[in-house]
Amino acid sequence: MTATSSPRTGQIHALLAEKGYAVSEPAADTLKIRETVSGVSLQAVLEGDILYLSLVCTVAPRAAITAEVMGKMLAANNGISTSHFQLHDAVGGKVAVTLNNFCKLQEMGPDDEDDILSAVHFLLVDVMSARRLLSGLQA
Repeated sequence: MTATSSPRTGQIHALLAEKGYAVSEPAADTLKIRETVSGVSLQAVLEGDILYLSLVCTVAPRAAITAEVMGKMLAANNGISTSHFQLHDAVGGKVAVTLNNFCKLQEMGPDDEDDILSAVHFLLVDVMSARRLLSGLQA
């Protein structure tokens, strides 16, 4: 835990490390989480009682994000059941497509621990479908 991170961030760090994730704290109340088998990394940011989780699926030219692609991203049957997409400006006129999830924390008991682990797991499962869905985008 860094000196400027909350004690709750330290608890989340310890929980994820105990479950086999590689965890670091690049900034206050921010965790970088890497699933060690697949190597997929995501970022978690704790803001108040909400843990926001995000990972970059792809970076593509803005023009590649067409109405057809957006329709696939928003479709109810796209295979992404628990997470949601967001678009972020990137350098060079490109767009980073992220997959996101979150959980609301209470007293950091067993229910919160289960919610954290579930949110991370669901994001890692959903990213497989998301990357297949976005595989046609040209970088």
